[in-house]
Amino acid sequence: MKKGLVIGGVIVLLAAAAGALFAFAESDQTKAIKDVLENGRVPSAKEQDLLDLDDDSTITKKDLMKAKFDAVLHKSSEMPLFYQPTAAKQLGRTAYHEETETLWFSLSGSGIEFRFMGENCSFTLVGDSACTQGETVAPRYAYYVDGELKEKTQLTEPERTVSIEGSATDYKTVRIVKLSESAQSSMGIRDLCVEKNDGEGESGLSATDSAPHLIEFIGDSITCGYGVDGEFNKDKFMTANEDAEKAYAIKTAKKLGADYSLVSYSGHGILSGYTSDGTLNKTQLVPKYYTQVGHASPVIEERHKIQDDEWDFSVQPDLIVINLGTNDASYTVTSSPRQKEFAEKYTEFLKLIREKNPNAPILCTLGIMGGTLCDAIDLAVSNYTQETGDTNISTMRFDMQQDADGYAVDWHPSEKTHEKASDKLTAYIKDWLKW
Repeated sequence: MKKGLVIGGVIVLLAAAAGALFAFAESDQTKAIKDVLENGRVPSAKEQDLLDLDDDSTITKKDLMKAKFDAVLHKSSEMPLFYQPTAAKQLGRTAYHEETETLWFSLSGSGIEFRFMGENCSFTLVGDSACTQGETVAPRYAYYVDGELKEKTQLTEPERTVSIEGSATDYKTVRIVKLSESAQSSMGIRDLCVEKNDGEGESGLSATDSAPHLIEFIGDSITCGYGVDGEFNKDKFMTANEDAEKAYAIKTAKKLGADYSLVSYSGHGILSGYTSDGTLNKTQLVPKYYTQVGHASPVIEERHKIQDDEWDFSVQPDLIVINLGTNDASYTVTSSPRQKEFAEKYTEFLKLIREKNPNAPILCTLGIMGGTLCDAIDLAVSNYTQETGDTNISTMRFDMQQDADGYAVDWHPSEKTHEKASDKLTAYIKDWLKW
């Protein structure tokens, strides 16, 4: 039995509990097509005629999608327009798996954006092995239609299909963005299709335009928006209370009218990840995963992990902002030798970033949750410039968060603190780069 929730003209199709599935998943036609595709069963001549819905003499995934699409809409229509998710504008780092026609994304703020015209647009969201393990780790996402938030929730089942009502006269813009970070879970999108307008109305889908600038933010839990939707001294961290769109990085990009890409992991550092006992934590280091699409232990597509996908750096940012050192400080504290070691590792990381991004200005920041290593970062940047001759780099110190502005989970910045931080960063970038 199909169950639907209508929100602002958007129909969200949900898998019901107690074994109830989508209407199309129960149809004999859909199950027969899946049987042929998944098990290699040879159909009878009669089945071939019934299951070859696009009349190309072969039973393919397009036939399966048409059967699903028709069942969702309760009607038989002409073949809808099918698109690979790569036809949309990519938000942040993504990885397209051609074998399954699925676009995977894992890092905070990653996703897609597109515009469409047609009676209806639908897509299927897919989760990794963590999606059914509860609100602590399941991926949190939001989607917007023409800038209006339609849903902010978690993907808690392996698949969820969303259908968006379209228009015969105007394009609608759809934005799907992952709000939670990479370490706990990843998600994907596939089966993107548009039902054509009746008559002679225009129908189709295309990527939205790129902004004049692209900023890459490299950071830790602060950049991820850790616990920003949670209550201080009451809630524990979970992906259900994480929202990168409320953190300083995305706020800054929006104020500058820029696109963004986040490479951020909670608890991670450059020399050491967070440590509660002063022991060096080498397992949570951002440089180790900087060249990958993401880093998460849950499995995608039953055999794969998101860190198996290398990022090709074909999309080059116009600015790179680094906000790392907060977790390293739990190891270095005020030890001069350890702070010097941190500066050395920071310089090495700058060289890696420059190797992958030859032309982007680099801005090194720290201070929202403490400035213990600000001087060490200044030293690292000075050493880097002396060793390489690269002067396309600068530093900026954030203001320390204040009690009056409140706190999120585990003493992390509140949205008010993030807003202030984004104001300071925006002003600095405008002054430095004349944007």
